[in-house]
Amino acid sequence: MAGRLSLALLKATALEVAILAGHLVLYPSGIAQERRTTPVQPPPDAPRLPPDSRPPTLLLHGFIDNRSVFVLLRRTLSQHDGRRVESLNYSPLTCDIRTAAELLGRHVEELCERTGHHRVDIVGHSLGGLIARYYAQRLGGDVRVRTLVTLGTPHGGTRVAPLADAHPIVRQMRPGSAVIEELKEPAPDCRTQFVSFWSDLDQIMVPLETACVDHPDLIAQNVRVTGIGHLALPVHPAVANGIRQALDLAHPGADAKEAPDGLTVA
Repeated sequence: MAGRLSLALLKATALEVAILAGHLVLYPSGIAQERRTTPVQPPPDAPRLPPDSRPPTLLLHGFIDNRSVFVLLRRTLSQHDGRRVESLNYSPLTCDIRTAAELLGRHVEELCERTGHHRVDIVGHSLGGLIARYYAQRLGGDVRVRTLVTLGTPHGGTRVAPLADAHPIVRQMRPGSAVIEELKEPAPDCRTQFVSFWSDLDQIMVPLETACVDHPDLIAQNVRVTGIGHLALPVHPAVANGIRQALDLAHPGADAKEAPDGLTVA
């Protein structure tokens, strides 16, 4: 059993190194903000969007990263589902999750106005998922966010790399921080539905279960991913298919029996 775990960890680590190398090559292409386009408005007599039409999907990257991390996921969501997918870069100098959440809120409002949709879906990797959760749960963003999918997000705070505490936003991702404690407060009227993908080999999440949404007032489903690490979550095709399925469910939390309970990708 220990040998099997060691082999799986070795494979996952090798994949993490390969993904990191590839991402370093792509990183410069994602530094600039994405160019926004306004959809061509249909003529006045054209039929309106059906109530169940797909909302746009917004991708939000993790700590010291940018939108280039979502190159493969974006392609999967756009090609297979035909949904409108955009990404948002927040500044690498961002030092406060609350400030980043307010910026996200302004962008979501602009996206809704530009596309004519009242709600959006968000996929957040790592810190990006925590920013999006704060917006939905604490800033009234549940009015706009239909489904929030998080990938390796420290919902309960992570204890990894204590030396990184020099950065204030890392301190906010620690267990017991003011932000983490705020997210534990009651949220009885939160309408956003949460789907959290967490990996059993994610070495950034300490403990692993911190990547699960555990709140009595939230509609949430936690999906265990077996065989890959933190960097692979927004890249691996099996996870991308799981994200597609989560976004396609009208009520992913309520219909958890129809959604994947876990993904084995290696």
